[in-house]
Amino acid sequence: MTVKRAFSAVLVGGLVLTSLTVSRAQVDARRIEEVFKKEVLTPEDLAVVDAFMNESVGRLVRTIDFTEVAKTRVVILSRQNTHPQYAQRFSEAALKEIAAGFDYAAGIGDANRGFRVFANLLILINELNDPRLADLAIRLIPHENNTVRYWAVRAATNPGVWDKLGQNPAAGTQAGKILSACGQVVDTSSPEVLHLMAQFTGRYNTAPANELLIRIAEARIRSYANWTAGYELADAAILKLLAAKVTTGGPANSQLARPFAQLYSFTIQRFLRGVQANTLKESSRNHLASVLVETEEQCIGKLLGSPQSQIRRAVETGDFNALQAEHDRLLGGASQAGALPAKFSFAYGPAGNSRAPLPLPEPPAPKPAPATPAAPTPKPAARPPATGSHANH
Repeated sequence: MTVKRAFSAVLVGGLVLTSLTVSRAQVDARRIEEVFKKEVLTPEDLAVVDAFMNESVGRLVRTIDFTEVAKTRVVILSRQNTHPQYAQRFSEAALKEIAAGFDYAAGIGDANRGFRVFANLLILINELNDPRLADLAIRLIPHENNTVRYWAVRAATNPGVWDKLGQNPAAGTQAGKILSACGQVVDTSSPEVLHLMAQFTGRYNTAPANELLIRIAEARIRSYANWTAGYELADAAILKLLAAKVTTGGPANSQLARPFAQLYSFTIQRFLRGVQANTLKESSRNHLASVLVETEEQCIGKLLGSPQSQIRRAVETGDFNALQAEHDRLLGGASQAGALPAKFSFAYGPAGNSRAPLPLPEPPAPKPAPATPAAPTPKPAARPPATGSHANH
């Protein structure tokens, strides 16, 4: 969709245009292109940038069709420019109008429509790669809708944004806000959101980042225990991040190593039980197999100081006895202490007094199908009234 030749001074739900002398002027693709190419901008030029962003974000807020929303985002992105004067005004206008869009979305009575507006604006923030907009995304990380939360975390932790922040002193403050916001919703986040959160913790070897990563691993451990894990591929990244932090050394080693070992154990146990009972979907079987093999190749060898290949061999050959034996050798079992607990001095269980990982609980019993209500007993047909000579007897 091209930029409209005319725009309204007042957009949906209070998105009010407050630009300068062009507040009621014609703003079209030609005008913004002229400003786009200038080296020095006048107040009128800056007002054109404001008006363009006001009209474009307003259209994004109003539009329901996904294709049209995508086209509008492309138009906005195509008008970005690295020229300092233009870039600063473009960023300021985006901050103002997207914030107004969030205010509008919060007031929409239709929850389904509201979360779509939030998500569309967050996708725009993610694509703009503008550190100035990060705070807008951070505020929505605790949102109750997991789609909104996903895009909020993705926009706030966008690697492009963090590459631009670099060593900026503000980066530390922003990181603290993100870790705190993520910590509020770890226990209610989807695996996809936890994956994004975990990736961000990998940027920092600090106590808050390590604590969040441990909580993410524990959330995944609980999801395996109650048989709601889903998206098992996320665990390969989480396990890799835990192992990387363990190998850097320090007093947090055992604190990080224990959730690593328990989560890895549950992925192995889930794979074994699902394959043997033929209860795994093909996608889950493939994902779990990838987690088992990748974790062995990329983590176990580094943690123990020598290459490991027994798990790969057992998975490829379908040798479940060998897989169970390697699980017990690495992580611990009923009759032996595991190599990882021995090296990093940790034990399992709530009290930390067991040398074997927690066993995967039995799956919940399937809920019985609701009883079909009995069909009502038909009433006897009414007898027809008497007729003829017997009617009067």
